[in-house]
Amino acid sequence: MSDVRSAISADMPRAQRELRELVAFRSVHDERQFPREECVAAANWVRSAFLDAGMDSVELIETDDDSLAVVGHRPAPAGAPTVLLYSHYDVQPPGDRSLWDSEPFELTESRGRWFGRGAADCKGNVVMHLLALRALGDDLAVGVTVVSEGSEEMGTGGLEALVQARPELFESDVIIIADTGNAAVGRPTVTTTLRGIANVVVRVDTLNGEVHSGMYGGPAPDALAALIQLLSTLRDEHGNTVVDGLDTSQVWDGIDYPADRFRADAGVLDGVDLAGSASVADAVWARPALTVLGIDCPPVVGSAAAISPTASARLNLRVPPGIDPQTAQDALEAHLRAHVPWSARVSIEREAIGSPFRARTDGPGYAALSDAMKEAFGTEVSSAGQGGSIPLCNVLAQTFPKAEIVLMGVEEPLCRIHAPNESVDPREIENIAVAEALFLQKLGRSDR
Repeated sequence: MSDVRSAISADMPRAQRELRELVAFRSVHDERQFPREECVAAANWVRSAFLDAGMDSVELIETDDDSLAVVGHRPAPAGAPTVLLYSHYDVQPPGDRSLWDSEPFELTESRGRWFGRGAADCKGNVVMHLLALRALGDDLAVGVTVVSEGSEEMGTGGLEALVQARPELFESDVIIIADTGNAAVGRPTVTTTLRGIANVVVRVDTLNGEVHSGMYGGPAPDALAALIQLLSTLRDEHGNTVVDGLDTSQVWDGIDYPADRFRADAGVLDGVDLAGSASVADAVWARPALTVLGIDCPPVVGSAAAISPTASARLNLRVPPGIDPQTAQDALEAHLRAHVPWSARVSIEREAIGSPFRARTDGPGYAALSDAMKEAFGTEVSSAGQGGSIPLCNVLAQTFPKAEIVLMGVEEPLCRIHAPNESVDPREIENIAVAEALFLQKLGRSDR
């Protein structure tokens, strides 16, 4: 390991320069917010960087959602396995810039961390792959395919469609999805499950139009009040998610998630209790979770003394492995229709579902990566779930059923991905890069 560690440690100043260049691209895949040229420039940067890191060929492929996928190959020696290294170069919008302590698209160093949009999610993982590949140079006994996506954050499915249309580009024995991370800084963690998604928009109608609250308030059915009462049926008195007909009793059998660490990670205010009676690990990795993403109703500023005739809400239902997302969406719709008060009219708009994912943990790829992470971090490896969804994992699993899919990366809780002041700990980039390089070595040797 000493040679790999030394090479990557010496290469970290270059990695910081590269991440600074990459963060500077405003690569949000949404032309309503930033010009497409920003994503194109980022894609070209990634292509050049992987070529420089030793890939034989790297091409830009336009997908059906108008994004550019960066796909590169270095063929495997005869009889050796191929490893696919995934990342994405597109990022979330920066949001309200007044909430940032520094410019979102300028990499800034503070308190031992590197700040900037995409520093962790997922440009930090792009740089991590580059570090690992450069450390090995020609000492690669496996084939490598690199894939960097350009529309992951928007969820428009361009890469998923490309996998289905051109599977030969992605065929591999082990797939490393570098878009998750450790349970905490310095605590090596492999993600083994992802929750799926089953969203709906519910609308409640009660009146032909607004009426005066003084003249009609009381018996007149208030659509906003009806919606509030309806939404309250989706949590019990302890705050647990409850949906009629949906199993909410599953338990997590991996690493624990201490409540005090969760409070700190999530930024829970002092004196405010956590919702629900389950353990944090059960709640975020093993059970359904219902979140109200938004409500359409009169705003406080400018509101009139009138009863609302209509109100609607967008509901986000996260679905763990073991529960079919279509079944969950059916149950959610049935629950909403059954619990609406005052026989109010209800309409349900279903959004596209996403399936949960469970990784295999019994193959040589998982074993080699676990050994490599233990060696790189100097401590045992844990398994964790992730509450978010990565639809690509299911498409890859369906397309390549014999391939092992492993999720890891540089994104630990302090990164605050998708939020203002996103950051990455450079020690995580270095250690994960060391682990990935050791993994590629170990897998190549085990196949000889």
